[in-house]
Amino acid sequence: MAMNFISEKIASVEKPEASVTNVDFKRVGTDGVEYLAMVSVSNPYPTPLPICEITYSLKSDTREIASGRIPDPGSLKAKDSTMVEVPVKVAHSILVSLGRDVAKDWDIDYQLDLVFIIDLPVIGNINLPLSQKGEIKLPTLRDWFA
Repeated sequence: MAMNFISEKIASVEKPEASVTNVDFKRVGTDGVEYLAMVSVSNPYPTPLPICEITYSLKSDTREIASGRIPDPGSLKAKDSTMVEVPVKVAHSILVSLGRDVAKDWDIDYQLDLVFIIDLPVIGNINLPLSQKGEIKLPTLRDWFA
């Protein structure tokens, strides 16, 4: 009975919420193309909360084209929203293999899956998953030489 009580209390605790506000081209490098996902994360607590880790997976047509993790990316502001930048690198060779999708409209139809691991005092680590679908424009020649 005590275990059910504790489970119910933990389930009803306010949790941070997140939403992807933008995914856009950042830069072209020798190792690939870098995109930047901007994520707004709100913290309902009066103390800052540390983000332990962010994991990401970028898919195009159900195929994973990039994945990674960002250890210790910072903290969430107390009783406020924090804009978190998540850089995603895609190798040039992978972009070439997406030729059919790219040839149609010079963009990549994507699904970005993110998991924020946040340390809540007393409760411990919680996972805050989110997913975003959309289109990312590919860099043009102007972007390569800018």
